[in-house]
Amino acid sequence: MGRALLPGIREAEGIEVVGEVDIDDDLGKAARDTGAHVVIDFTAPAAAMSNARAILAAGAHGVIGTTGFTGEDLDALAREAADADVGLLIAPNFSLGMILLQRFAEEAARHFPRAEIIETHHEGKLDAPSGTSLHTAARMAAAGAEPGPDGDAARGLDADGVRIHSLRVPGIHAQQEVRFAGPNESLTLQHAALSRECYLAGVLAAVRAIPQRTGFVHGLDAILFADSDGTS
Repeated sequence: MGRALLPGIREAEGIEVVGEVDIDDDLGKAARDTGAHVVIDFTAPAAAMSNARAILAAGAHGVIGTTGFTGEDLDALAREAADADVGLLIAPNFSLGMILLQRFAEEAARHFPRAEIIETHHEGKLDAPSGTSLHTAARMAAAGAEPGPDGDAARGLDADGVRIHSLRVPGIHAQQEVRFAGPNESLTLQHAALSRECYLAGVLAAVRAIPQRTGFVHGLDAILFADSDGTS
């Protein structure tokens, strides 16, 4: 992700790249030495928590696209970001299309009695289900999606009452489908990310917005739609 997004970030108006780090580099020291205002992290679940804390300890704002945080992790980072008086955004997905799909799915969940998610990623995807599909399921459940019939593992993972089916296959970068069904009708929402470059617009929006925030921000829609309807 870093290699894919860096050229676009370098070319973005009003943003200057002051440093880059790789595996085994000291992220906190790099942030302090360069005076970075915002640190972007796309790494791996095993490093996500320590990287987030290093960003906060350096006094920088953070934009994190790594998935794999637990609810307890997010609660802890929310407290630590508030104590550090900086903004920390953690988002499972930076695709504008996916953010819109999640909002549409949230609305549809209020009207259909059943819904399930099918998420497909490339074979190198480390976590399953994806953080994006878990976030989608949580939003749908909060909107009133009801659990379907109980079943075994073949029926997918039950996440907040919404079943998720995960596929890991070659030739596909990232795709998510949400299927709704009710009496005599069905609705399917689908989004496909064709390359990592599709996340650039969302990352840039987050980088530009997070210095004006203090504390924890969960999800890109809190940035994109904060002033549109008052619901984020």
